Formats: sequence, structure tokens, C-alpha cells
Amino acid sequence: MSERVRMGTNRRTFLTGTGVAATVGLAGCIGDLVGSDDDDVIDMVLNPAEGGVDMSEQYAQFFQYVEDEADITVDYSEAESYTATVAAIENEQAELADISPTGVVAAPDSMDILGMRIQHGAAVYFSTIVTTPDSPIDELSDIEEDHDVHLADQLSVSGGLYPLMMLHEGGLDVGDAPDGSPEDFEVSYSDHDTALNQLFEREDVVAAGTGAFVSSEYLSEDQMSDDFMEHSAEVDNLDTGDEELQLLAVSDPIPRAPIVARSNWDDPVVEEIEEALLEAEEEDLVDEDAEDPLWFTGVEEATIEDYEPIEDAMDTLDLAFEDVADE
Repeated sequence: MSERVRMGTNRRTFLTGTGVAATVGLAGCIGDLVGSDDDDVIDMVLNPAEGGVDMSEQYAQFFQYVEDEADITVDYSEAESYTATVAAIENEQAELADISPTGVVAAPDSMDILGMRIQHGAAVYFSTIVTTPDSPIDELSDIEEDHDVHLADQLSVSGGLYPLMMLHEGGLDVGDAPDGSPEDFEVSYSDHDTALNQLFEREDVVAAGTGAFVSSEYLSEDQMSDDFMEHSAEVDNLDTGDEELQLLAVSDPIPRAPIVARSNWDDPVVEEIEEALLEAEEEDLVDEDAEDPLWFTGVEEATIEDYEPIEDAMDTLDLAFEDVADE
């Protein structure tokens, strides 16, 4: 099992509310609800889907593979929020979780990382801040108080936390964002696609912060960092769109989301599950004929240390997640 290291907690609370251990909020179960007494049934909680994806179809082949390899039955529940996923692990209502990188930081002592998900060979991804070619913004420091920067969800790593960190490092005062207002600019939140569309459609939006998986098609190779060109799964997507954007900033590599096991789950089958995940090939996990194929194509070894970049981003913004609650 992966070694666990406790992360620091001396930061302000991000989107404070009921706290991660309050209510779980699970929906969309297959079979029994979490907490089954059947030793052969393993309960797994998934982060909520985006864009109306049918997770029962998207994960069907993944579940079948794990069940066959470990000789178990997987009952899954879709959480109503990212924090509910963490709560399910903390409250011993699930043995496994598809969890966000921020979830690892939220409760590192409650989970063991079985592996980091990869997409087309890439275990990291990237955040970008972009503007239009005719924009008066040539660098982040050109953004002013009356300018609107549109970001993805406040809890998104590549569309919220990392863009805010890059804005901060670019010399702007981000104030109490993401759970408050910046001092040096206006900010709006939505999702990755909407943030980019707002940049295209609204004159008052001078920049958009999104994951490179939506912005890369509007960017060219000569704009990107060496890290991006070496490690990003989006390299082949560069300069394939019908519009052109100007890159203002690209992040350092961001670790992809892990699959975790409850740390106090004492069952030899967890080793079998971990081995199955690490040995899985793309065809084992992904049904290419599905309407929404599984987004990750493999799993590789990882430890809590791999998620230190998330911790660093939170430190930069003076954020803490132990009391995080989605609004």
C-alpha cells in the first residue's frame, strides 16, 4: 500500500460550511446502498458526473474488469458533491473512491492511494489562462479592476485553483478568492466550456482560466511550455480549432485524480484490486462504443507526495480543505 504523509492544515477554510464529515449525500446506487454486510461486495463512491454523463454506462467496463480480477462485486454510488465523496471514505461508508486531487488533500490520513489515473499515457494535466488575439491584455499584470476573468468551477483544480494561483504569481491580488472577491479584477465562475465561450462572446471578459483540455485546440505549439510539450495528453490537440487564442499563462504539471481505498480497510482483497488497477490496459477499462467512454485509460503507481503540487497551490492561496463544503 502507498505510504501516507499528513499534509499541513494551517490555512483558511475554503468554502466553509457543514464540513466534509457531516453528510455524505449519495445517489444513483447499483445494488445495495453503501455499507453492505456482504464480504464479497465492495462499495465504491464516485465523484459526481459532469455534463449529464451516465456513470453506470461510463464505468461499466471498469467495474466488470475489477470484479473479474479480484473476484468481488462492486456496488457503486454517485456522490452529490466532491465533499460527499471524501465524507463517504472518512465515515467508513465506502471502501473505494474515485476522488479528486483536492479530496486527497482534504483527508490524507483517511485514504491510501491505489494509483493515479492516466489519460493516453499522461499522468499529469495542465491549466491555462488565455485571452483573444485582439485583447489589450498581453500579460497577466495588464488585467485591471474593471476587467472580468471567467474561470471554471471554484472547486476545479485546473479551472479554478490553478488559474487563481497563476494570477497571484502574475502580480495580481486575488483577495479571498475562490470563496471571496479578488482585489485587482472581477471574477465569474461556471465550467470550463462556458468560461471559454464567455471569453469569445463578451467584451468585458478579458481572460479565461480553464483546463488545457478545452483551450489547447485554440493554442499553438510555439506558445506552450517545454513541460506541456513533453507531458501533456493535449499536444495533438494544439491548433486544431477554428479560432485562435493568446496564451497568458500555462501551469506546471498537475497530478491527475487518484483511485483510493479507505486506509483502515483491513482486507487482503485491497491488494488484489490495486494490482488489477496497475496492470489494466486501456481495453480493459474503456468501452469505446459507450456514448461517454471512460475518461481515463490506465492507472499508474502514486503516493501522497505526488499530490504536493495541489498542497502548494492551496498554500499559495492560503486555503484549507478540511472543512470544505460545496455550496
